[in-house]
Amino acid sequence: MEINVVGRHMDVPERFRRHLEDKLDKVTQLAPAALRVDVEVSHENNPRQSELSDRVELTVHDNGSIIRSEARADDLYAALDVAYGKLLERLRRARDRRKDRHRGKERAHQSSVASLRTLPTDPDAAQEAAAAATDAAAEETPADEGLSPVVIREKRHAADPMSIDDALYQMELVGHDFYLFIDADSNNPKVVYRRKGWSYGVIELDRELEDA
Repeated sequence: MEINVVGRHMDVPERFRRHLEDKLDKVTQLAPAALRVDVEVSHENNPRQSELSDRVELTVHDNGSIIRSEARADDLYAALDVAYGKLLERLRRARDRRKDRHRGKERAHQSSVASLRTLPTDPDAAQEAAAAATDAAAEETPADEGLSPVVIREKRHAADPMSIDDALYQMELVGHDFYLFIDADSNNPKVVYRRKGWSYGVIELDRELEDA
């Protein structure tokens, strides 16, 4: 499994890289088909954010699926520990879901284990920034930073049709607050999103609807 490490506005210490490789070794136990793990680390110099100055983001590319986690702390090692714990939990969910499907059980409509409509929401995920829709082999294009003080990243990803339950499941795996997808039944673009009180909402675009 390939491990790609990128530092944003900082150099990644070699010692941390070695620690990272040792720690991520367990990923292959939960995701044997994982091709690579992308690791992004960054440091915030703002003294007001000293307790959350270091950020670690982990993204596993597992046989067409994306499993992601991120965390902030006062040093890289603490941030990695938190992000790694979230990642393992989401990898276990993905592994258990694959096992259920392999056994031929339609738990997505029968049990609270597989249906994200009834699965308890990861409370930490709601606090993570919903940067963009999930990226399956995503292609990022930064906007013209000279014209705006805000950095905008555009992402392009494969639009595989899926059910609402599958979209909610994918949203949880990447830790975002929303997920854009093509509905398998209507073939329309839809967005599932997290609402207050740990409930979910769905927005659908229908090109055939007439303006009121």
